[in-house]
Amino acid sequence: MPYTIKDISELTGLPASTLRYYDKQGLLPHLKRDMNNTRIFTEEDCAQLRLIDCLKRSGLSLKDIKRFIDMDGKEGALTGRLEIFRKRREILKQELERLKGVLDVMEYKCWYYETACQRGSDSGLKDLPDSEIPEKFRKARESLRRKK
Repeated sequence: MPYTIKDISELTGLPASTLRYYDKQGLLPHLKRDMNNTRIFTEEDCAQLRLIDCLKRSGLSLKDIKRFIDMDGKEGALTGRLEIFRKRREILKQELERLKGVLDVMEYKCWYYETACQRGSDSGLKDLPDSEIPEKFRKARESLRRKK
């Protein structure tokens, strides 16, 4: 079933201007046009756009996404694409670990200020012994105390 740029914009959540830009950058090499030069999108184009959006949100640059797309049908494409995904996966895992540490600190600080609000003051909270800090917050508290 053919789709217009408006249809695809609604299906993918990508603005029409972004879709046009991706087309101009060569990210949609199989995109067809009708006799009026209007873009005609297919289900495959929609799937390609969802992949492009995912890769972009993963932090991959448009230049690298273009390189990925340009591999299509070339010798070594499978291993080349696999390598792109493996590298990006490792970067995302590292970022998730970093964000987990940030979230742990946020959770600790929420507990800290919720406790302070219940007490009407944060007096004495900073000096609580570890035994009075919930165990799940001790690591975050320690990370804040460490000098970098």
